[in-house]
Amino acid sequence: MAIHTQESLSGFIASEPLLTETAKGDARFFARIGKEHFRREDDGSFTQTETTYHHLVMFGRSAEHAHANFAQGDNFVAEGYTRPVNYERNGQAIEGEEFVAKKIGHDAARTRYQVDRTPRNGVGRDAATYEPTQRAATAAHAPVSM
Repeated sequence: MAIHTQESLSGFIASEPLLTETAKGDARFFARIGKEHFRREDDGSFTQTETTYHHLVMFGRSAEHAHANFAQGDNFVAEGYTRPVNYERNGQAIEGEEFVAKKIGHDAARTRYQVDRTPRNGVGRDAATYEPTQRAATAAHAPVSM
């Protein structure tokens, strides 16, 4: 079976996240994000180069969750896709692109956090009866095929 993959993006939330509505009334999360870039040197070290800034959007319930959990300065990892955008600002036509995140989480390599494993209401699975130790034991014995 083939693994379905999508684009990923890591960076930091550069602006205060906004939660608005689309024309259809769906939730829309928007933030300017920063992407740090590095150049590998001949001696194996890395030199930070110019940070670039981009638009990130999310829609629906994911947008609501992102707005509730992310703040300016947070480091993230997101999965989704890039799409072209055209809009008008101050009477000028602007062409660009934005990253549409389907999923987003805090970057575990750059963020200290605690995981709350209490089940959410209406999730549709019995998370309370499946303990983390069971997950680890199951994963350790699960067959892997490549």
